[in-house]
Amino acid sequence: MLRFAVLVLACAGILSSAHAENVLRVGSKRFTESYILGEILTQTAARTGPAEHKQGLGNTAIVLGALRSGAIDVYPEYLGTIDLEILKNPQPTSLDAMRAALRPLGLGVAVPLGFSNGYALAVRGNAGLRRLSDLALHPDMKIGLSHEFLGRADGWPGLARRYGLAQQPRGLDHGIAYEALAQRQVDAIDIYSTDAKIRQYGLRVLDDDKHYFPRYDAVLLYRLDLPQRFPQAWRAIGRLEGSITASDMIAMNAAAELDGQRFADIARTWLGGVDGCAGDASTPRVNCRGVRAVAERVDGRPIHSTVVRDGLLSKTFGNGFMNLARQHLLLVVMAVLLGCLAGIPLGIVAALVPRLRQAVLAVAGVLQTVPSLALLAILIPLLGRIGTVPALVALCAYALLPIVRNTCTGLLQVPSGLRTAALALGLTRWQSLLLVEMPLAAPTILAGVKTAAVMSVGTATIAAFIGAGGFGERITTGLALNDNDMLLAGAIPAALLALLTQATFELGERLLARRRYRD
Repeated sequence: MLRFAVLVLACAGILSSAHAENVLRVGSKRFTESYILGEILTQTAARTGPAEHKQGLGNTAIVLGALRSGAIDVYPEYLGTIDLEILKNPQPTSLDAMRAALRPLGLGVAVPLGFSNGYALAVRGNAGLRRLSDLALHPDMKIGLSHEFLGRADGWPGLARRYGLAQQPRGLDHGIAYEALAQRQVDAIDIYSTDAKIRQYGLRVLDDDKHYFPRYDAVLLYRLDLPQRFPQAWRAIGRLEGSITASDMIAMNAAAELDGQRFADIARTWLGGVDGCAGDASTPRVNCRGVRAVAERVDGRPIHSTVVRDGLLSKTFGNGFMNLARQHLLLVVMAVLLGCLAGIPLGIVAALVPRLRQAVLAVAGVLQTVPSLALLAILIPLLGRIGTVPALVALCAYALLPIVRNTCTGLLQVPSGLRTAALALGLTRWQSLLLVEMPLAAPTILAGVKTAAVMSVGTATIAAFIGAGGFGERITTGLALNDNDMLLAGAIPAALLALLTQATFELGERLLARRRYRD
């Protein structure tokens, strides 16, 4: 059984590798601007050959791990992040120094896109603060910061030291931070300087009067073998250099966050695919009526918007619902199958070998407590890929505990007299186990498998953070856009699938009980 599990994972890895050999893979982080830039890169490369977008891969650690492992070939990044967060330089360095430090890692930085998107802190417009130094005068202010900013080398720890800030910030997802600020749940948040919601919510960006933040010019972080493997695509991507202004980026962010347009549509519009007011495949330019119209509204000049937002029903059952459902169901079924192939034998060992029982249960319990995103981040460099394979390994690990525990418990609950009788009738120990004890323990084992399956339906939504698809894609997009309907469009099908899974197992338990009653 374990050999079969290994074979399944190996086949999945071979298929994914074979598929990826001739496809340029673009990654992106889990925030609006990165989604859009990832789409621009993907659509630009797709004009020369196959390209795919592994979107919303999570924070810097996860997407960088995917790049170094070869799971993706390129993704949009920022110089300040590369310098201080990735290379761990204590002070900003030159572009040449960054390239020299990245070269031993097999990575390079190129194609400055033309705008800078720096970190900043913002407060409500009527808060009366103008500079970051003013925060030190208000130690009672509630500060909400993205989880990545809380831990970055160029984030909160250094900022607090530079300005002498005594506040204890709370972690907030970037997508919901603006709403939390508007509802006065927090008084200050970290923002990106190209966020369209700064003007929408009437916020004041605090002046960095002690010059803490470095420049965050948008660039491409890529694998050094990319230009040789995809020369035409790399030349096309190179023509994007200097083509995106800060106002363009703000407008595109606004099109996603304020008007609810899809990332792919925004990128296509910017590349000139709708009106074609200027530019072609080799010279991408801003689309006149699309993005510039949004920019005018963001700047405060009224225009008539013709954008029609999709409703909850459309977001739930449209936009590739069947494909996402297939991906999610496949992840759950494979994870539970692999969990059974590994967990049931481990449960048998725990039941039959008392000295190993606590060790087996402890290992399964520890795997259950490892945070999902941390486990995924660890698996990417270990397995050398993103997508289905590391997702299945993680989901299998989370499914082990209920299967192992229930298998062990079910076997221990079998009366010892029945076991003795089976041996007295001439059965071997293994025959007794397979023909007598396992059937008697089957209801308890099935209950553990049911628990693992229902849990896997929910846990599988995390797989979207590493490009494995499923309903989690909608949840990550909804978090990035603070779109409650999009969140529900992912959460509702996952919840229905969990209910359907539980009902299926309960039906199986009833059928098993009837069969035992007839026997």
